[in-house]
Amino acid sequence: MATGAGTEVSALNPLRAVWFTLAAAFLLTLLLQLVPPGLLPGCAFFQDLIRYGKTKEGAPRRPAACRAFDVPKRYFSHFYIISVLWNGFLLWSLTHSLFMGAPFPNWLHGLLRILGTAQFRGGELALSAFLVLVFLWLHSLRRLFECFYVSVFSNAMIHVVQYCFGLVYYILVGLTVLSQVPMDGRNVYVIGKHLLMQARWFHILGMMMFIWSSAHQYKCHVILSNLRKNKAGVVIHCNHRIPFGDWFEYVSSPNYLAELMIYISMAVTFGFYNLTWWLVVTYVFFSQALSAFLSHKFYKSKFISYPKHRKAFLPFLF
Repeated sequence: MATGAGTEVSALNPLRAVWFTLAAAFLLTLLLQLVPPGLLPGCAFFQDLIRYGKTKEGAPRRPAACRAFDVPKRYFSHFYIISVLWNGFLLWSLTHSLFMGAPFPNWLHGLLRILGTAQFRGGELALSAFLVLVFLWLHSLRRLFECFYVSVFSNAMIHVVQYCFGLVYYILVGLTVLSQVPMDGRNVYVIGKHLLMQARWFHILGMMMFIWSSAHQYKCHVILSNLRKNKAGVVIHCNHRIPFGDWFEYVSSPNYLAELMIYISMAVTFGFYNLTWWLVVTYVFFSQALSAFLSHKFYKSKFISYPKHRKAFLPFLF
């Protein structure tokens, strides 16, 4: 395994600070949701910011001012359009640099330096960042496909702040991956002809975990969409029903659990030691746990016969 943990600049650079702040913010938000009702004063605007889709139905009565900032949940597809285009460009730039020896564009290199690109002294693997960027692009492409051809969106809404955050998120996460490429001045540390020589066991393990997690997430999304279709595959309603099958037998939101596992697979691909990416994983954990907890509360409040053994996010634990 690469031993880059001690060779990176240890300062909390801007990228790490952003992901640490986001992780802390969602942890605090999750803890506030675990506090018994009545102990803390309610805030409709705050609840409106952390809920989306069906979970808004379980929130306090929404003032008209909040509803004025709603956008359709189906706009989720915009996130993945941006991600496919932007992270596709970053992947093209990295591929061009690795295999053609070309430096990144001046503006991109400058942006990475502002964000706090780690300066490595050798031993790190460019192949790790290349694979993770491929995974991120493929993940976004699959989710875009699901938005258009699998998911059945109701008239549920998201807040415009959540919408803007989603657009920025996929730009930032791609830059985070690219910032982990070993750099020497403006050029990538190793050229493509030596790239396959960097292959390690954790690259294979990370790839297997990514495929496994992605397959389960896709299957869960198909199960959810089929709840709104008849046997012929025609959408007949947009109501919520209790899903069964696959990971739904263990947790209420296996699609969120699969999302976490996808990001963990990327951490494995980085060789386990990458602190910056573990901060990303920490943010994903708390943000997905929050969404899963709110969804779990919605299901339990709506369906009297909801399976009591199911947990919200982590099987048998939470």
